[in-house]
Amino acid sequence: MAARRPSNTPLAIPTSFAELGVPGRLVAALDKAGISTPFPIQAATLPDSLAGRDVLGRGRTGSGKTYAFALPVLARLSAASSPRQPGRPRSLILAPTRELATQIEATIAPLAAALSLRTLTIFGGVSARPQMSALRAGVDILIACPGRLADHVSTGHAILDAVEITVLDEADHMADLGFLPVVRRLLDKTPARSQRLLFSATLDAGVDVLVRRYLSNPVTHSVDSAASPVAAMTHHVLQVRHDDRLPVLIDLAAAPGRTLVFTRTKRGAKKLTSQLVASGVPAVELHGNLAQNARTRNLAAFSTGDARTLVATDIAARGIHVDDVTLVIHADPPAEHKAYLHRSGRTARAGASGTVVTLMTDDQVNDVRDLTRQAGIKPTVTRLGPGDSLLTELAPGERLFVAPPVTTAAPDNGRDRSAPGRTGHRTTTSGTTPGTRGSASGASRGRGSEGRRAGVAETPSAPRSAAAFSSGTRVGSRRGQR
Repeated sequence: MAARRPSNTPLAIPTSFAELGVPGRLVAALDKAGISTPFPIQAATLPDSLAGRDVLGRGRTGSGKTYAFALPVLARLSAASSPRQPGRPRSLILAPTRELATQIEATIAPLAAALSLRTLTIFGGVSARPQMSALRAGVDILIACPGRLADHVSTGHAILDAVEITVLDEADHMADLGFLPVVRRLLDKTPARSQRLLFSATLDAGVDVLVRRYLSNPVTHSVDSAASPVAAMTHHVLQVRHDDRLPVLIDLAAAPGRTLVFTRTKRGAKKLTSQLVASGVPAVELHGNLAQNARTRNLAAFSTGDARTLVATDIAARGIHVDDVTLVIHADPPAEHKAYLHRSGRTARAGASGTVVTLMTDDQVNDVRDLTRQAGIKPTVTRLGPGDSLLTELAPGERLFVAPPVTTAAPDNGRDRSAPGRTGHRTTTSGTTPGTRGSASGASRGRGSEGRRAGVAETPSAPRSAAAFSSGTRVGSRRGQR
């Protein structure tokens, strides 16, 4: 059993990256990206990880963990003289979801380029052949989801015996998704004496098994409680009638800024996106039924502002980072408190403030009360209906609505003929909410076409009642969650 030495690193006085031991070339690259002051998790872990120690970092979502492990990976590889070898990555970063792997690569790539290091991202849902070619060409930093990487290892396209440093990001989420057996098989193929860093919001039993088996005398750094809410985040529970849920949600989502809406089911996300778009709110969906290219396209539309609202299942609750998400709405309260905290953690990130709203019907009162108590928060609970002045306080600004996109019956050639928010704008005052007439949707056209088109095309007319999306869904149900 590996011994662990807890760390009580003081967090009040952040230091510079140079003072933490980050090499000058990396400090210059960070400065160029506008990053000069380390976050607490970075200040706590970097001295040990840069010194080559195994590290267990615990911190809530949005605490800055990506740079905490990216910088020691980059520093170690840039200082080593070992060359790239075909099929043998020099470092490995495991992530539970495609979106998280993509965002990690986006963070690391500019810094890696400054050091002449090559990165590669590997995940399922896309063709494996380009990944095989890139592996053959040699890679310094491999960011991968466990399943697809295991496929490449089994076919001999990826060999892990040259890995100098391994990172497990969101280890608790990998445990929740059932990835631990394949993660163990992959770690068994990396050199036993290589450096290993594990970052997790919680240290559940499955994660603890990984720590004990694969980390050698690790230093543990906990920057905050895994269940602690963010101080700059305000929590509200709005108790509404079933038929008022949709108008209230439309009013909130039509405000300026980015809004992330969570539903319990994939079907609920698809239907709610359709209703929002038909009501004039540019929205896209993100859930497990979308093929990878559609997921990437919709997330990009949300990131760039083409769609101000993203409607998602819990697939977006972990690891997704989009700057300036000002409002998170739980259209369906989640099944348990950890999901609530991770969903809510998409706002108030990196020191910013944010608002979290949970829509609650009368039959959900007891479940939501238990949920917030377990999450350690004390939300403001208000019974209201459409047009209530509190909605403008929670989501300030003039409500803007866009005419739903007009589609034709032309054959689908696999290209997008409309993009979210590209049609003519129509401004409506905040006191009124448009109806849900129209045939536009955040879903792809027809059955089985989600992998070919972006998130806005025609579907049958959207229902007018709030009961049409997840009405009456109870907090305890897990069916269709992803």
